[in-house]
Amino acid sequence: MADTADRFEDEVAEDDFKPLTAVEAQQWRQRQTPFSLWWVVLGQAVTGCLVAVAAWLLTGKPVIGWSAAYGALSVVVPAALFARGVTGRLARTVPGAAMVGFFVWELVKIAVTVAMLFAAPRLIPGLNWLALLAGFVVTMKVVWLALLFRAKRQSPA
Repeated sequence: MADTADRFEDEVAEDDFKPLTAVEAQQWRQRQTPFSLWWVVLGQAVTGCLVAVAAWLLTGKPVIGWSAAYGALSVVVPAALFARGVTGRLARTVPGAAMVGFFVWELVKIAVTVAMLFAAPRLIPGLNWLALLAGFVVTMKVVWLALLFRAKRQSPA
């Protein structure tokens, strides 16, 4: 059984993989539209505001709106830090710094998110955790919408 799987993997590797030439790689790069992380952060901020206002209007309780807004803010602030870090001058100029910077800024993003969530009960009197979670999750999922719109905008290969 393992022998069959190994042969299948070898056949797939030989048949499906063809490295691009320098010209093909350049053409592929030209077909790719630039994608700014700041549009994602802006989309998250707008979505977070909409979720907070909707939570406030649907319940009639300001604390629910503030809780949802803080949940959204717990996504937007770390995402903005991450976007600033990975699009900074150092990441553009030093070849290896981009990959290392990505991991460092991702750790910073996670740490800031956790710190903000731990600080939530002290900062929002009467905090509603369900509203905070709703604001957090809905705002975080905006990234998938941005990727979906980017895929539709891209020209076919």
